[in-house]
Amino acid sequence: MTNGFETLAIHAGQEPDPLTGAVVPPIYATSTYKQDGVGGLRSGYEYSRSANPTRTALEEALAAVEGGARGLAFASGLAAEDALLRTVCKPQDHVIIPNDAYGGTYRLFAKVNERWGLHYDPVPLGDLDAVAAAMTQKTRIVWVETPTNPLLGIADIAALAQLAHDNGALLVVDNTFASPYLQQPLALGADVVVHSTTKYVGGHSDVVGGALIAADQAVGDELAYHQNAMGAVAGPFDAWLTLRGLKTLGVRMDRHCDNAERVVDLLLAHPRVTQVLYPGMGEHPGHEVAAKQMKRFGGMVSFRVAGGEEEAVAVCNRAKLFTLGESLGGVESLIEHPGRMTHASAAGSPLEVPGDLVRLSVGIETVDDLLADLKQALG
Repeated sequence: MTNGFETLAIHAGQEPDPLTGAVVPPIYATSTYKQDGVGGLRSGYEYSRSANPTRTALEEALAAVEGGARGLAFASGLAAEDALLRTVCKPQDHVIIPNDAYGGTYRLFAKVNERWGLHYDPVPLGDLDAVAAAMTQKTRIVWVETPTNPLLGIADIAALAQLAHDNGALLVVDNTFASPYLQQPLALGADVVVHSTTKYVGGHSDVVGGALIAADQAVGDELAYHQNAMGAVAGPFDAWLTLRGLKTLGVRMDRHCDNAERVVDLLLAHPRVTQVLYPGMGEHPGHEVAAKQMKRFGGMVSFRVAGGEEEAVAVCNRAKLFTLGESLGGVESLIEHPGRMTHASAAGSPLEVPGDLVRLSVGIETVDDLLADLKQALG
């Protein structure tokens, strides 16, 4: 019997507690475990950096909803990214990244891993010829965001997987914006999926976390070895909160998508909006690919405003129901100015974002209230 997404999100790795019958996995707030004799581990647990039952439940659930062989939960999305890069790459290796990647990912490559000797090139991943031209004998990873943050660019996962594999590289997909509910990169040929589980998976803006899900068991085991050796694991309470959020991911994403589509309609009709970036629009350059590989088009919307950077900042400051803040994917709607906030680290680089850009994380509030707030914020 094959279970559906929502069934897996609620039940995978989450059998009722054998002692009490509790339907929610307990929070195992322990650092160590009694051994049944020297080297006799009870159910494989010895120390909670290596494994913790609450974290195990989350990891099994994440692997199930992404269709992977092994899932791993980390203290943050960037901790997951760092562990992946240091597992797969060595000094003098090369990685291709999106030319509009998340600012924190860019900072990790440009300010941390480049000093360690890891080379990278930002490439427009929607252009397969450009990706092929950027490949070298040292390329170990093609790193994909789709949709990208914050320009909502789309990359063809299946085509990039083929290109990466033909050149001896792995395809890594940051699936944070789409969520496992809307997009299944491993089924399209990706080798590893990355998440900031802080965002849609957690969904309530109350926990920070990250995850890696590997298609291949051997790759997953190697990642697990480095996770234990490096230590940036999710704590049991964080894992429990993230697991709670995962249970409702499907129904939340449906509402996020519904509301985002209404917001896009408003923005397209507004005279002070010069461009709307959303892959659900037919005129979006990545729409056809997005329609092929996504269930729906997500809750993230970016747009550009007449009047330049100062007006974009003013729109952000005038919003009331849309909370001015970083992050995304929570039940509440957020608004931000990427150039001065989430993507400030990319200023002056090839990944610098337009100053007139505003990014919305459209929440699940009553949509008419969201539309009214945007109308007044735009003036």
